[in-house]
Amino acid sequence: MPSLPRMEGGFRRFANTCSRGLGTPVAFALAVLVVAVWAVTGPLFHFSDSWQLVINTGTTVVTFLMVFLIPATQNRDATALHLKLDELIRTTHEARNTFAALEDAS
Repeated sequence: MPSLPRMEGGFRRFANTCSRGLGTPVAFALAVLVVAVWAVTGPLFHFSDSWQLVINTGTTVVTFLMVFLIPATQNRDATALHLKLDELIRTTHEARNTFAALEDAS
């Protein structure tokens, strides 16, 4: 079984790759194409329960996985942003250092 840091690194790379790939116009166009093909094939399959189950299952699985990927990428981006802002606060003489690391106070 892989060690925890190795798993975290693998998940981080996977989440980064997914967020970069899924946040593109091409990914959106592909999703629209899948839904359009599904809708067009409705009459071919007589709008059967199995036909409906295909899109329902697919969208449910994708939604479930995105529940974990979105916060992972947002948390990492927020952490990086806070570190950068804290560094700017520390190096700017007019800034009050009391606001550095304020996100940890709540």
